[in-house]
Amino acid sequence: MADLKEELSETMYCILLSLREERHGYGIIQHVADFTAGYVQIGAGTIYTSLKKLEHAGWIDRTRTEERRHYYVLTERGTRALAEQTRRIERLYAYGRGIA
Repeated sequence: MADLKEELSETMYCILLSLREERHGYGIIQHVADFTAGYVQIGAGTIYTSLKKLEHAGWIDRTRTEERRHYYVLTERGTRALAEQTRRIERLYAYGRGIA
């Protein structure tokens, strides 16, 4: 399993958040747009490239395929990575609040 760089992009972080429940690529795109109120928009090329990277790193698993839709979900390793990234973002937020 390959390791991803320590700091995830905003897009990859949102994909991990979305995959706390099983979803397919387009479902992830829609879910992220919904929970970010449109702030994060993921394109078709970006989603599939990101999913391949996350799957290769062992952070997500493909659970099933129906017609052309591949469904994914977080692995235990992905859940730990998501928690670590969330803590990192919370620290950055706290630092920023200290200067605001």
